[in-house]
Amino acid sequence: MEAALWYVLTGTRGGPNRVRLLRALADRPRNANQLAADLDLDYKTVRHHLDVLVDNDIVESSGDDYGAVYLPTEEARDHWDTVEEIIDDTEAVD
Repeated sequence: MEAALWYVLTGTRGGPNRVRLLRALADRPRNANQLAADLDLDYKTVRHHLDVLVDNDIVESSGDDYGAVYLPTEEARDHWDTVEEIIDDTEAVD
C-alpha cells in the first residue's frame, strides 16, 4: 500500500489534486460534485482522480454512481502516517 500511495499521490502528474481530494475525504465523506465545488476543480477532473484512487484501493465509494459518496479505505487509513508524510512533503514543495 505504501508504494501505491507514493506513486499515485506523488509519482504522477495528477498527484497534487489527488492529495487534495484525499485530504478532503479524510475530513468528511463527499460525492464528486461536492468535491468539485469545495476544491474548485472541474467535475470531470474530480471523477478521473477518484477513479484512479478507487482503482488503487485508496478510496472507496458507497451508493450509486452519480450520488456515490467517497471515503478513504480502511487500508489507506491503516497507512495514514504515510499519507501524512506525503502531504507534508507536497506542502513543503509549495
